[in-house]
Amino acid sequence: MSAIHDEIRDVVTRNDVVLFMKGTPQAPQCGFSGQVVQILNYLGVPYAGVNVLADGELREGIKTFTNWPTIPQLYVKGEFVGGCDIVREMFQSGELQSHLNDAGVACAQPDKG
Repeated sequence: MSAIHDEIRDVVTRNDVVLFMKGTPQAPQCGFSGQVVQILNYLGVPYAGVNVLADGELREGIKTFTNWPTIPQLYVKGEFVGGCDIVREMFQSGELQSHLNDAGVACAQPDKG
């Protein structure tokens, strides 16, 4: 299992924001992945989408990598942020935007005026 963990570590290290999801950002294959994609797109955050359905080993590996049982999983600057519910709650409270900004990831947020 460590080889897949090395691959995952490499992906989250090389990309500021990574979403491990079912499907692709252009065609999410589950509602939860779709919600996180919508949030990231709304914020205008560039991110890498990794389709776990394309690779069974990756699909299981990401769960043991974070010790988190569900997909999607969002990473910012190599750090696990959470799944759909956590990301949605953070977005609604403004915490996600703050977290991204604090990590040096620009959000193209719409003007609140």
